[in-house]
Amino acid sequence: MLKIRIIPCLLLHDGGLVKTEKFKNPKYVGDPINAVRIFNEKEVDELIFLDIDASKHNREPNLSIIDDLASECFMPFAYGGGITTLKQIQHILKIGVEKVIINYSALTDVNFVKEASKHFGSSTIIVALDIKKDLWGNYKVFNHVRQKTEKIGPQEHAQRICDAGAGELFINNVDRDGTYLGFDLPILEAINKTVSVPVIACGGASRLADLKEVVAKTNVSAVAAGSLFVYQGPHRAVLISYPSQEELKQLFS
Repeated sequence: MLKIRIIPCLLLHDGGLVKTEKFKNPKYVGDPINAVRIFNEKEVDELIFLDIDASKHNREPNLSIIDDLASECFMPFAYGGGITTLKQIQHILKIGVEKVIINYSALTDVNFVKEASKHFGSSTIIVALDIKKDLWGNYKVFNHVRQKTEKIGPQEHAQRICDAGAGELFINNVDRDGTYLGFDLPILEAINKTVSVPVIACGGASRLADLKEVVAKTNVSAVAAGSLFVYQGPHRAVLISYPSQEELKQLFS
């Protein structure tokens, strides 16, 4: 089995599957259930679903949609979006989701990460860090609800949430999201060196070689991508795809 996890990252918006560019202009790319069925056929090992509206609109996770996804998924998946209470996490895990992803709540109250990790186990809790360069070219944590960079840097925040008990980090690069520019290797390497938990890199993949490069040069534990697995060709025609296990083995051999 491939040691490196290659994870499609799927965005939920108004009940549909969308793709963004730099966290803006969500474009509809299909029905999430149909996407899950295709990824089942492709024998994908793991999926990530992020509801990009929930926290912005102070809305609880849509348990109905999560239940539908869990009913169709043959593989483990993680869900993020609007998670603010232990009770919500309990409901989501009971449905059959393997891991939850906390983003905004970890930024506003790191103690929530501590409580969640203590109650459900750190292996269940992924904390997402959205990162973006400020006006001076320095990477900061991006607050996707307020649509602004915070004063805290990603390494400091990463260390803080890992100290609180996060079992895994999901690093999403706003400046690279949907751009096909490749991963920003220096910042990913810096964050990965700061923490002792697995890091999932996301933002910028345009080809399979990008996945190999980010693993080789930053030593992250997993790589997530959106556009790479939902678009094809220069005109970004919607075509959900995923490399075969043999292709992945050859890629990382």
